[in-house]
Amino acid sequence: MNRTARLIAALMIAALMFACSANAFADQPSQVEDGVLTIAMECAYAPYNWTQSDDSNGAVPIANVPGSFANGYDVMIAKQICEANGWELEVYQSDWDSLVPGVQTGTFDAVIAGQSMTSERAEQVDFAGPYFYATIVCLTKADSPYANATSLTDLAGGSCTAQIATIWYDTCLPQIEGANMMTAAETAPAMLMALETGMVDFVCTDMPTAQGAVAAYPDMVILDFSGTDGDFQFTEEERAENVNIGVSMMKGNTVLREAIDSVLSGMTVDDFNSLMEYAISIQPLSEE
Repeated sequence: MNRTARLIAALMIAALMFACSANAFADQPSQVEDGVLTIAMECAYAPYNWTQSDDSNGAVPIANVPGSFANGYDVMIAKQICEANGWELEVYQSDWDSLVPGVQTGTFDAVIAGQSMTSERAEQVDFAGPYFYATIVCLTKADSPYANATSLTDLAGGSCTAQIATIWYDTCLPQIEGANMMTAAETAPAMLMALETGMVDFVCTDMPTAQGAVAAYPDMVILDFSGTDGDFQFTEEERAENVNIGVSMMKGNTVLREAIDSVLSGMTVDDFNSLMEYAISIQPLSEE
């Protein structure tokens, strides 16, 4: 083979190797492009996230809702993640049922929206975190016959609901024998409004949502059965899933997951709780 032929052959091999490398890279999940982390949340799930009309208390613009701003615990966590990684933050409002499909299709880089790290969700997305640990409780009205309940058995006969597509509705409420389960609420605010207006006797949710609700609705009380025999029953694995709140992203996006975990792993439970307390203290009371 003469010199020219060898050169041509070498160039062809190099081109083939480059093409293979490019194709392999294209098959990898999308990482943060242009230094902008796009995240989705309901923007209607205080104290995790909510919508407000200005940028007070560090709120950020909602990219797909001009003139509106997102704030809450999820936004605060997202800002810390972006600051540590040198990214800009872009928040999109998305309905609860569209959050997982949004990261599966690459519409968003990640979801930071108070999602429990359940095994069912983990089959569809990857999780970073946890970034909060939340016990499960019930809420009722202070003048309700269930206000003094000390276990799930005391809630028998009551009407109840929870937010759709959550462990609260799918796993917890069915454990209350004799309870009258009403149609699931589309959003957390709708769930709380069902309780406030007397459509149901009690609702099931997590502790931060309950604490935020009590701040907004002083006539509500929290029923916390944790640590008793009358609490919701789970296996150890289920209990871990139910209290661990994580950041979801496309399956296989290990670079993004590790970048987020590098921030969250440096935060303590006290850090999380303090930030949540602050979020509850500044949530718009009219949001619920």
